[in-house]
Amino acid sequence: MSWLYDFFAGPLNTVAWIYILLPCVFVGGLYFTIGTGAVQFRRFGYAMKNTVGKMFKKTEAEAGAVTPLQAVTTALAATVGTGNIVGTSQAIALGGYGAIFWLWLAALLGMVIKFSEVTLAVKYRERDAKGDWVGGPRTALDLSGNGWLYCSAYLLS
Repeated sequence: MSWLYDFFAGPLNTVAWIYILLPCVFVGGLYFTIGTGAVQFRRFGYAMKNTVGKMFKKTEAEAGAVTPLQAVTTALAATVGTGNIVGTSQAIALGGYGAIFWLWLAALLGMVIKFSEVTLAVKYRERDAKGDWVGGPRTALDLSGNGWLYCSAYLLS
């Protein structure tokens, strides 16, 4: 059974990361950067003002709702995680300080990919029986008529 592990951890891992995932993220990030007119640069100040600027305002949440500070901290915890902290230190340790440039480049391209994902999720959200908003990437793919894309992404994940 160790041959199976060796295959998944060795050549398959190399092909998936180096020849499939990284080019897709790079090309997708460039595509969305050009398509949105570099929104991650043009609207950076607006995003900071409306997230960091508003998250410390004292607001009371209704029953079952969250305050802006709770929403930001939950989103950051889900997005950053310990993998990004440890991954950054490992990249610097293994690749030197030049790895920081590639991390920044990946972050800039990742911003526009995340922006596009959230934009589609908001566009295709709907209200449930209680009147609450529900949605997300799966709902966006389902309601946009690209269910086949969701199925293929699920199978590949």
